[in-house]
This record gives sequence, structure tokens and C-alpha cells, in this order.
Amino acid sequence: MSTQALIGTRKGLFTVTFEGAAATVTAPAFVGAPVTNAIRDPRDGALYASIDHGHFGVHLHRSDDDGATWPEITAPEYPAKPDDVSHLNAMSQKEIDWTTKLAWIIEPGHADEPGVLWCGTIPGGLFRSDDRGDSWQFVESFWALPAREKWFGGGFDDAGIHSIAVDPRGPGRVVVGISCGGAWRTDDGGASWTVAANGMRADFMPDELSGDPDTQDPHRIVRCAAVPDSLWTQHHCGIFRSLDNGDHWTEITEAGPSTFGFAVAVHPDDPDTVWFVPAVSDEVRVPVDGKLVVTRTRDGGETFDVLSNGLPQERAYDLIYRHCLDIDASGEQLLMGSTTGSLWWTHDQGDSWQLVSAHLPPITSVRFT
Repeated sequence: MSTQALIGTRKGLFTVTFEGAAATVTAPAFVGAPVTNAIRDPRDGALYASIDHGHFGVHLHRSDDDGATWPEITAPEYPAKPDDVSHLNAMSQKEIDWTTKLAWIIEPGHADEPGVLWCGTIPGGLFRSDDRGDSWQFVESFWALPAREKWFGGGFDDAGIHSIAVDPRGPGRVVVGISCGGAWRTDDGGASWTVAANGMRADFMPDELSGDPDTQDPHRIVRCAAVPDSLWTQHHCGIFRSLDNGDHWTEITEAGPSTFGFAVAVHPDDPDTVWFVPAVSDEVRVPVDGKLVVTRTRDGGETFDVLSNGLPQERAYDLIYRHCLDIDASGEQLLMGSTTGSLWWTHDQGDSWQLVSAHLPPITSVRFT
């Protein structure tokens, strides 16, 4: 049985097909264009791709023929800024530009919500579509959160939504992760929001503000599909776990060579089995000692395995971005892509890794389909 994955890169969208122990990489769509994110909607099989054309703006495309053609669809667009409203970046104190600078994450809605998509953007706005991306609604309740006055960029100048963890227990229930704006939960399709970042720690803030949930920088938030209350985040300042759908988070302080990184993947059926990709630190974003490894816990963070078989163990400078580690529905296969354009695959939960390609453009996202 074959498995496919979508690989977004700085110069196009590639598809990888896995058949037994063999992996085949196709020629790219959108050649030369930066592909921010690409997914397949499991409800109807449609493919979606977000393209960052720089000065020419953000464009979205949908394919209903398995990637043979990619007609353009509507991109999320911010409403006109009212003259009497001021939204300042908390760090720069500059007025936030109400313009879609990046469609950072697209996520299909609940299985019982056909056609519903969510899109997280920079500068921190959330959009919802009810018609497969043909039109988008700006989630004004999220944009109007009073906590927004504390938000600022984490890597980008302005805050950005990079994680949308859909709750399988019912329509309209999602947890959203923002850099740097913490995490927020809605149970009513975005009509109201509850902060979901208590217990996270931001050591880049003054001591008295380090626990403020409104200024946290989760790099990526993922949910265990079989146990939806179980959330994990790779945070700017470490690894955290929640057992109550984001109401409280607990820090995991020991995890192999480092607890700094960007990517995290949780087993779809086992909330205690999770993978991370460590780097040295915020200031030194390369593997510790030049050795690329993946860390894995099978007991909820009590202990970690350091997985290196098949990964470069000297002079490795690969960074794995937040959307560049994914796990398939079986929980056996993982895929990992790096800033150097290298792509690795494992079919045994990370015990051994196989290099699929060392010559792709810098990789921005990987997603099993």
C-alpha cells in the first residue's frame, strides 16, 4: 500500500510517494514559488496550497484532481481598518498593517463540517471558510480580543497564527497557537474565546511577566486525535504538555540534548508518545554538537529516547521548521524536512531514518495525505 505526502518548499510544491521501502519524488507544482503550507482535506480529497509571492501578495490554490491542476481560489483578506481603531505591535509600538502578509496554516474543519476551512495568518488574524475556500470570513471576535494589545512577532515582525488544532469531539472546537500571543480555544466556531496558555513560561519576558498567558510563544501545538484533551507544544522556551485541552500546561524540563526547537508530532492513538527535533537555542539554531537527532518519549515526557540512526551525526546544520515534522494516521511513519532541503522518512516510529532527498529547496512544510 502506498502513502503520499506534500512537501512545501521555497521553490515549489513536491509530492512524495512511498511504496514499501522506496520513495519517489515528483516534479514540483508552482515551480520557483515559495509554498508556505499544503494539505489534503480528508473529507473530500481536495488539495490546498498557500503561496507567498512576496510583493505580489498571498495566493491560495485548490486542486480537485489530485494535483493535476491548481486553480486559484480566494485568499483571506483583512477588512478595511477603521479610522478610529489603533492596533499597535506591543514590541515595536508601530501600527499593525491590516494586510494578509502570510497564510501560515490552513486546516480542514471538523468531519461533520463539510467545506469548512480555517486559516491562520500574519499579522495574527484568523479566517474561516464555509465553502472550501471560495470565500473567507474574518473572525472578528478573535481579532478583537483585548489581549491582542500585548502580542508581538516571534520570528516575524507581527504576531502570527501557525497552529490550529481541531477537536474531533464536535464541530467548531479548535485551539489556536500564536507567536507571540499564547493559545486560545473556542467551542462555538469562533464566537467566543478562552485563553489556553496558563502554565507556559516565557523567559524572554521580565520575571514578573514570564507566566503571562497573553505573551507566550508556542512554536507549534498539536493534539492527540484519540485523546483530544491531550495537547503538546514545542514552545520557544521549552516543551509543555496539557491534559485538559489547554486549561493548564506543565513543563517537561529534560528531553535529550535540548528542549529548544520548533517541531512536534504526537501519536494519533497514544497521547504519551511524542517526537521533537532539538536545536541548541534561540540564538544558535543548529543541532547540538552538529548532530541531527529526534527525541521521542513514550511515557508522557518522563523519559526520552535520542534517535539518530540514519541521520547525519557530524557537521549537520539542519533546522526543522514548525510545520516540517509530520506523522501518518498509523502512527508508524514520520516525515521530516530541513532548511537545507533534506528530507527524511521513517516507517518504524523513528528507530531508523531513510534519506529521501538531499537536494530539495529549503523545506517549509511536510504533510502526509
